[in-house]
This record gives sequence, structure tokens and C-alpha cells, in this order.
Amino acid sequence: MVSDTLHVITGATGLLGSHLAEQLRERGERVRALVRPGSATGFLREIGVELSEGDLCDPRSILKAVDGAGVVYHCAAKVGDWGGWNLFQTQTIEATGHLVDACRQAQVGRLMHVSSIMVYGHPRRREDPFTEEEPQGQNLRLWDYYCVSKIEAEKKVRAYPGPWTIVRPSWVYGPRDRNTFPRIFRSLRSWRVFILGRGENLVNVIYAADVADGILRAASNPVAIGEAYNLSSAGELTQQQLLDLLCDLVGRRRVRWHMPVRLAYWGGFLSEIIGKAIFLRRPPHITRYAVGLILRSTRYSTAKAQTQLGWQPRMPLEQGLRLTYEWYKKSLQ
Repeated sequence: MVSDTLHVITGATGLLGSHLAEQLRERGERVRALVRPGSATGFLREIGVELSEGDLCDPRSILKAVDGAGVVYHCAAKVGDWGGWNLFQTQTIEATGHLVDACRQAQVGRLMHVSSIMVYGHPRRREDPFTEEEPQGQNLRLWDYYCVSKIEAEKKVRAYPGPWTIVRPSWVYGPRDRNTFPRIFRSLRSWRVFILGRGENLVNVIYAADVADGILRAASNPVAIGEAYNLSSAGELTQQQLLDLLCDLVGRRRVRWHMPVRLAYWGGFLSEIIGKAIFLRRPPHITRYAVGLILRSTRYSTAKAQTQLGWQPRMPLEQGLRLTYEWYKKSLQ
């Protein structure tokens, strides 16, 4: 039975937010999205999402968007590692604070906050998986703005006087990804990809629809109130196998060039220094964050989400990547 609850999403024009909207509309739920004027809203309009124009820097427009909401899903944030601290502070920390204030004033029934496993920082690898109780901000690096801003945003959410839940996805991919995998596809086409290290590490990527499913399970479960959940994969393919599959998808010869891990990190750091010195607006071809996405440990425990929410990833990686690439090709037409 469909409820009359109003579901409000920030970041609905993005990857994860659009999958949340899609699943809610498939259930027949009423969905409203806070969108910036001029943003690409074609998909949201197509599936019947109400649009409320505004900005997370404008408290009045946020309050208008969340008015009457039973659940608010906060997916919007400064994505990736590139940009000055002021962008992360404004678009992630302050924006989350504005949303929390609006939810408090509107007496929203539930605040669902999308964080990231990056809040743990860069913990050293070990045999035991990292649980939600792992200390945050481990081994931070220079310009680790994304990590720090996500940590601070979680603090804002925990101060919300109403019921809240935090989810921490790993590397999210899927159709409507306009950031990470399109960059990889373009790099493969121009032969600018290397295998980092031996290529034997398992890659921790998770399909956007699977993450959305986990968020919706938490949103409807009273057990999840005041809790945080890792939503990641156990790693189905090694880095080498992932690149092989991607090369096959884009019709390129499989990558066989290896780059030492240390060289990749220092090369990324140098690229960042140069990029900042020349005020580069787009991310450099290689950054330490990008290297970390490829080499990050897969040992993040999802036992809590499985036990309390009955959640587990369902999309096979090979099928998910194929769907992602098919969407990417259509987006170029």
C-alpha cells in the first residue's frame, strides 16, 4: 500500500539522487526535488517528480522545498576532490547545516543523510573489516577537503533534534553518472590508463540502485534511527579484471602497462600542485583521490546493514558496468 508521505530529495539531478527518485516513483510515492534554476531536470520531469527551484545556500528556498515532507534525503554535496576549501565548506558543510535547520523548522519526520566511506580517512589495511564504529579522519593528507567536509556534515546531521540516519556508500556508479566513469571511458579511448601496482586488489564499487535500495530500507525502519550504515560491495573484480571489462566495453585493446603505486600517488600530488598553481578548474588527469578510488581497501563491513536492514548488493558488476556504458553512449548522441 502506497503511503501519502512526501519524499523530498536534494541532489536529485545527480547519480544517486536520481536513482532514489526513480525507485520512489516506481512505488507510486510523491516525490519533490530541490533543484537549482537551469539544472538538467528532464529525467525527473519524465518520471513525475515535483520540482522546487532553489539552492542549498538559500535557507528560504530549502524551507519551501521541505515543507510538509515526511522524509528528506540529502544527496547533494560537493563531489570529488577538486576545488578550494571554500567550495567544500559552502556546498557540503554549510549546505547541510541549512538543510538541518529547515528540517527542524518544518518538523520533518526523518532526515536521511548520504555521507561516504571517505569519512574514515585513509585507514591502514588490516584483516578485520572496518565497521561503522571506526574512528573518522584517519591519516588525513594535505588538501583532503572532501573527507573533512563529509565528516563535518555528519556532525551537522547528528545535531538534528528529529530522527536521522546516515549512510556511507563507497564508489557509486551507474547510469546517469556524469563524473567518474565518463572520465574513465574517455581516458580509455585516448589510451591514458595504467594498471596501478600489480592490479590484484579488489575494487570497491557499488551500483547506484543498490545504494538507493539501502537508503529506502533505512528510511522505513525505526531501528535505523540515529544509526550509520556502510553501503559498499565486497569487491567482485580485481583492478585488472575491471580494466579488462571496461576496455572490452569501449572496444580498446586491454591495458597491460603498469604504474608503481608510489609513483601514481606522487604523480597525482604533483598534478594537484600544478593544477592549483595555474588555477585549473577541472580535475587534473590524475589525483591522489582518483588513485585512492582504484586502490582503496574493500574491507568495509556491511554486516550492520545486512542484519538490521536486510540489505545486500544485487547488481552484478559486469551487468552494471554494461548498463552504465550504454547510458554513457546515449548521452553523447
